[in-house]
Amino acid sequence: MNVAKTIRYGAWAAVALLVAAVSAVTVMKFVKEDVPQAATVQIGGPFELVDGKGQVFTDKNLDGKPTLMFFGFTYCPDVCPTTLSDMQGWIDNLGPKADDLNFVFVSVDPERDTPDVIADYVAAFGSHVVPLTGSVDQVKKVVKDYRVYARKVPLEDGDYTMDHTAAVYMLNGDLDFVGTISYQEPEETALPKIRKLLGSS
Repeated sequence: MNVAKTIRYGAWAAVALLVAAVSAVTVMKFVKEDVPQAATVQIGGPFELVDGKGQVFTDKNLDGKPTLMFFGFTYCPDVCPTTLSDMQGWIDNLGPKADDLNFVFVSVDPERDTPDVIADYVAAFGSHVVPLTGSVDQVKKVVKDYRVYARKVPLEDGDYTMDHTAAVYMLNGDLDFVGTISYQEPEETALPKIRKLLGSS
């Protein structure tokens, strides 16, 4: 290969490298500036409901303690009684430390779950869990703010049931969402999560 060809090939190689470098910078700039990034989803927020005694209960009543919050309804055939039983098992295992947590059951069926109804229902599982309900609008707001799935499902007999989120929400002492406990999650994994939540308060 003569000198002229060598110079010519070298020049083409240099041009190719330059184009590649510019393209890479352009792509990186496009990715950085033009591609929208995933937004952080806010879970939770202020709410006003009523407890089993018909007294106003707001998010301020939970301030300062970590909270385990479950959304369900009293006509629930399996998920809700199972989860409330699991909650009572956690409470028994935690012993005195259970007093450092808020345990809350929020109805997604305010039309049927009046304060008296939800109070009697939750009391059957223990005394630590606070039953909460409210008006349709109040419940809709907390369901929306906590990103809870809740849907009325008509039954053949003209009645209805509710499809709803089955996980227990974990909130720290500032009521920030930090995770969930899955439906029927074994105590071997659920209790360490709860103890870690207590340690973060």
